[in-house]
Order: sequence, then C-alpha cells, then structure tokens
Amino acid sequence: MTFERVQKLLAEHLDVDVAEIKEDSTFEDLDIDSLDAVEVMMELEDEFGIEIVPSEAGKSVAELVKYIDAKKE
Repeated sequence: MTFERVQKLLAEHLDVDVAEIKEDSTFEDLDIDSLDAVEVMMELEDEFGIEIVPSEAGKSVAELVKYIDAKKE
C-alpha cells in the first residue's frame, strides 16, 4: 500500500506514467534532482504525516518505502 501511494505521488510530481515507477527504481533513474527531492519529500511528509530525513530515506523507491513504513510504526 505504501509503495502504491509513493508511486502515484512520484508519477504525478514527475509527470510520468505510474508504470514507470518501479520498486527498484533509483532516484537517479527517475532523474530526480535536488529540488525535486525536496518537493517530493515535503509532499510525502504531508501524505503520511511523518518527518522525513532525506539523508536517511535511501536512494531507491524501495528504500524510501521501507523508511516510510518504519517511521509510521
């Protein structure tokens, strides 16, 4: 469930098809620059009601999902 929410938010922010966002996609694969990263992290914080420390969130969608799930507990 977390993956699907992250996937949808990333797809909307990056203006790409949801199918292009895979769990093993890295932020580099998705061409997420530092400004995109900050904006996405802020949107994810609002979406999940958590605080995200970018340096701890990982470098891939799967790592980010795992981080969010751990913070929600």
